Amino acid sequence: MNQERLTKVLVSPIVSEKATFVADRNNQITFRVLQDATRQEIKAAVELLFKVEVESVQVLNQKGKAKRFGRFSGRRRHVRKAYVSLKAGQEINFAEAA
Repeated sequence: MNQERLTKVLVSPIVSEKATFVADRNNQITFRVLQDATRQEIKAAVELLFKVEVESVQVLNQKGKAKRFGRFSGRRRHVRKAYVSLKAGQEINFAEAA
């Protein structure tokens, strides 16, 4: 796989209450990824950038919410999320990785 592409696959980590709950309970990290990213690309990108071993990747597409502002209606962006399961004993510390 193209190493330049792998550095762009992960858009950002998702830091929310649900994401931290999932991280503590299932040893999974949640990322916002590109719309056309595949599971294999996400796995390779996490292993390349954070030097950890990935067990599995689960991907979901979240539709953007329809919103109105007065008489103008619009839609928020669609989001593709990846839940990355790490192998036992593996951990990502975002403070050190940056």
